[in-house]
Formats: sequence, structure tokens, C-alpha cells
Amino acid sequence: MSFLRAALLLGGILLGHTAGAEIYSDANEVRPLLPGMQVPAFDLKTVEGEVINVQPDSFEKPVVITFFRGGWCPYCNLHLAELRHAEQELKSKGFDVWFISADRPELLYESLTEEVDYQLYSDGSLDAAQAFGIAFRISQSSHDRFARRGKSLEEISGDDKGALPVPATYIIGTDGRVHFQYTNPDYSIRLSPNVLLAAAQAYQTDADMRLRRGR
Repeated sequence: MSFLRAALLLGGILLGHTAGAEIYSDANEVRPLLPGMQVPAFDLKTVEGEVINVQPDSFEKPVVITFFRGGWCPYCNLHLAELRHAEQELKSKGFDVWFISADRPELLYESLTEEVDYQLYSDGSLDAAQAFGIAFRISQSSHDRFARRGKSLEEISGDDKGALPVPATYIIGTDGRVHFQYTNPDYSIRLSPNVLLAAAQAYQTDADMRLRRGR
């Protein structure tokens, strides 16, 4: 089995194949949207705090969306730094590239340890994470870790849900459907830029439709 195929199938081992607009009790319980599923509308906030309503079936370009926990997360910072080259190549191939964080708008860039010029959006309310089926409630030990750092998740996100997104990356086509998905409840394991670029290439060459035509 190829590495790309393994990445595509990872979501299938997570419980169930039906995403829902809810917050799951644990990162291992999330039910992410999977390839072929339609993405529902969801809200995000810009760095200026402006609410935008996203209608995926109205995308003019395919969009690569990466959900990350926040600028306070060292693994997120490392992953964002690693994706620099991939982001440039994806844009050159005609993709929009979004990064969605659970940080409140004013912390989107301020909290990052790496300097980036990515298109960042705030999902402190977890509206988008719930739409994608990847929102989960953090444990008491995680709450305690935040407290030891002198901040609460509520302060960082601007919301009192006590939840985060499982780190995830999606390719959403102009049809508003998921064409690639990667999630992992272990936040220390992130998608390789090379796998993401291979998935983007597969989308561009219409690999899924080729397989369907070959039946």
C-alpha cells in the first residue's frame, strides 16, 4: 500500500464515517468528513475579527485547508514552518491555501513562534471544526497544563467550549466535496508536505474520476 493511499485511509479507522456538528468527548472519537462527502457551510473570523460565512460549493478554486490547534502548540509551529514550500507550490498550481486555528483573531499571528504570511483564520467558536467533524473536548489534565502556563483555553480561543480541533488537512474541490483528508488524534503526527503535494496532484489529474470510469 502506498504512503498516499495509507494517508487517505487513515480517516476510515476513526470511529464511523458520518461527521456531525458536535463536539466529541475525546480526540479518538471524532468523525471527520471523508473523501466524497459534501462540506457544509461554516463560519470563520478574519484576523480583524470579521465573520465570514464560507459556502464550499461556491469555491472558485480548490482549497487546501489545514486545521491546527493554536500558536501556543509547538507541534503546530513546526508543522506550519514545514509547509512553507508546499504552500508556495500549491498556490502556483491554482489552489487557495487556508490555515484555521482555534486561537481568537488577535492571536492568530501574534502567538506563532514562526513568522509566516499564510492566510490564517480564527475558529475559536469551533464552528468550522464541528462542521468537519473534528472538534473534541480537552481533558482535565490539558486544562491543568493551560493553567500552569498562566492562561486558559477560554482566554486563548475567546470561547468557553473547552475544546480543540484534531489537527487535520483537507483538499476541497470546487464542487464543495472532500477530495483528500488527513486527520490523526495524535497531535504530534502531522501530514508530510510531500504527501499533501501528491494528493493535490492527484486532484488535478482527476484520479478519482479516472478510477470510476475504469469500472
